Amino acid sequence: MNIRFFWSTIAFGFILLSCMKNGQQNVNSNQTIKDLNFYLPTSTTLQIIKHDYYTLSYNEKAEQAEWVAYELKKNYIKNSDFKRPFFIEDPMVGTKSADWRNYKKSGYDKGHLCPAADMEFDINAYNDTFFTSNISPQNPDFNGGIWNRLEQKTRFWAVKNNGLFVITGGVLKGSLESIGKEDVLVPKYFYKILLSPSKRNYKMIAFLVPNEKSSKAIFEYVVSVDKLESITGIDFFPKLEDNIENSLEKNVEYKPWFY
Repeated sequence: MNIRFFWSTIAFGFILLSCMKNGQQNVNSNQTIKDLNFYLPTSTTLQIIKHDYYTLSYNEKAEQAEWVAYELKKNYIKNSDFKRPFFIEDPMVGTKSADWRNYKKSGYDKGHLCPAADMEFDINAYNDTFFTSNISPQNPDFNGGIWNRLEQKTRFWAVKNNGLFVITGGVLKGSLESIGKEDVLVPKYFYKILLSPSKRNYKMIAFLVPNEKSSKAIFEYVVSVDKLESITGIDFFPKLEDNIENSLEKNVEYKPWFY
């Protein structure tokens, strides 16, 4: 055997072994956004519904999702000007999602949790956001104001960070008003959590916003995920390694996002 070939083979073997080892470490400690199930929260209702482009946990007592989670890729951000369909009940919800007529003359908007504007890359993905399992009663000034600004900012960050994982829902705890014949609960607060695993470096930010008109800056509503977990009873990232989860979920630093 040629001695140069022998040592080249040995060297290549060490390099390959090293790469495999490092790759396994990256998978264990830096899960990529390709594995969406890895980032799903726990469900307090055990009724998880998986659509093609978003997943939700349906709360039958509240007649809405306690959370909706989805990936927002950079190339999803498009303005396709699709025609808005009618809201319909979600055929995948075993207990049946609320009828849209509960919102009629209630004074509240049918507020999307996964925004239709986040899914304009595909007509089917867009239409799926009009299931009533994906809406919640929102004050019109909130829906068209501070919440809309946060949704637009989320799309901006999705482009800037080459994709995000998004979790959104209303806080379904406490004494709440209800609307319609099915008693759809009206959350007093809505939350949104954004996770960026860009370049294998996790970055997280969370918001808790009152369901009312507001002229405040978005960053004034930044809270820790720990706070949201204590309010909702949901474990939002149960599969993250404890050291990563603990560090991210106590964080309230917003400057890496806004500046």
